[in-house]
Amino acid sequence: MINMYYLGLDIGSSSVKAALVEADSGKSILSVHEPKNEMNINSPKNDWAEQDPNIWWKYTCKAIKRVCTESSVDSKKIISIGISYQMHGLVVVDKNGEVLRDSIIWCDSRAVEIGAKAFNEIGEQKCMSHLLNSPGNFTASKLRWVKENEPEVYEKVYKYMLPGDYIAYKLTGEINTTRNGLSEGILWDYKNNTPANWLLKHYGIDSSLTPNIVENFSNQGHTSSISSEETGLKIGVPVTYRAGDQPNNALSLNVFNPGEAAASGGTSGVIYSITDNLNSSEPSRINHFAHVNYSNDLKSIGKLLCINGAGIQYRWLRNHSIEDSYEKMNEKASAINVGSDGLSVIPFGNGSERMLNNKNIGTHICNLNLNQHSHGHLYRSSLEGIAFSFMFGMEILKNDNSPINVLRAGNDNLFRSKIFANTVATLIGQEIEIYNTTGAFGAARAAGISNSNLSNFRKKIAENDHVMTFSPLKNKSEYQEAYFRWKKDLDGILKNK
Repeated sequence: MINMYYLGLDIGSSSVKAALVEADSGKSILSVHEPKNEMNINSPKNDWAEQDPNIWWKYTCKAIKRVCTESSVDSKKIISIGISYQMHGLVVVDKNGEVLRDSIIWCDSRAVEIGAKAFNEIGEQKCMSHLLNSPGNFTASKLRWVKENEPEVYEKVYKYMLPGDYIAYKLTGEINTTRNGLSEGILWDYKNNTPANWLLKHYGIDSSLTPNIVENFSNQGHTSSISSEETGLKIGVPVTYRAGDQPNNALSLNVFNPGEAAASGGTSGVIYSITDNLNSSEPSRINHFAHVNYSNDLKSIGKLLCINGAGIQYRWLRNHSIEDSYEKMNEKASAINVGSDGLSVIPFGNGSERMLNNKNIGTHICNLNLNQHSHGHLYRSSLEGIAFSFMFGMEILKNDNSPINVLRAGNDNLFRSKIFANTVATLIGQEIEIYNTTGAFGAARAAGISNSNLSNFRKKIAENDHVMTFSPLKNKSEYQEAYFRWKKDLDGILKNK
């Protein structure tokens, strides 16, 4: 039997990743990233962030060739392609498909005031009932910025795209988007189930600039002769899946249904929970996007909550501690009692915290007793503090119509810590399932959904990627007392800000 393969691409702002999985078994084969170092982000002014989309394409071609060469997989045996990409970016092209300016990417904040002004002018009621969000600093507002500040560029715009749309275009020669992508740019009207042309009109933007819409799991175009020459793929390979990185991360972790949530714990933290409730009273602390399985009949919404102060807190400690590894830090932390003998760390030292209503309160070490507390106390209280910040975020989600019954996470630094994972699992009273996967592997598997069914897809993820499960511990009261004390310390700090 000849093995065939799915290709997954993950277009990030740091690198482009390419991954291969076996079509029949769902087994992960190999993932590579290009370039070996990070891609440059251009910052012409403070708080601006831009990248040339042609650079994404250059490294996409390199990554595809590398993953095939290093895995000894014949590129002609790739039968479909899935794409994950950095969310909220803006790419504008002319009628020839040529990029008109560098992409304004996700971490660029030049359109904040434009989005805030539109929210005030349109009104919270309409924005929340139709967009489920404030227009904010997202793709629609960035396009308005181009119209206001670069009219000579705007006049030449034929279509706007998100980053994943652009890579799909380079592969297939067809310009299209998905309703999921439009929702990520705050360009989708959930109430009318159409593009939010009224928002574009408010911004003075011609709705004809919106690309044609294709279904998320569908044949979205085929590799062209031009892309075949540049990537080594055969002509006619279909692109069958496309999603932003956070919805795709949830898919990679087997998160699809209401009550299921995906968590990631890197420098910052993310909780992405699924609901079918279109009501929200959180225009700023939570963002809402059409999930990968959103359809006319299934209103599956992903609620995204970001925690800036997460893993960066523990990394800072490692960089300034006497230990030379996380393992040694964790070992010392494990010798300390639950609750760190009263020591609390408020880990919000990575800038403004959206879930604290954009307050910038910094990191605080509370209740430090110089005669009692050691390095181990500091390590444990930091892990607990980060876990408590995740719990704080999940309470916000729960109060906004999204209770969490199942939590799944990647096998990253924070979730490799038993203290962190056990603290979260015990406080929420639910198991945490850990999966060894990446966005590129998830996109590769998703490329095959149109050839299979969702239940079979989910079964393959569980079989291939599930690593371990953290169960709630019995001594819940100790964790609850520590969390209550942490919230009391946080509340005191917030009242003084």
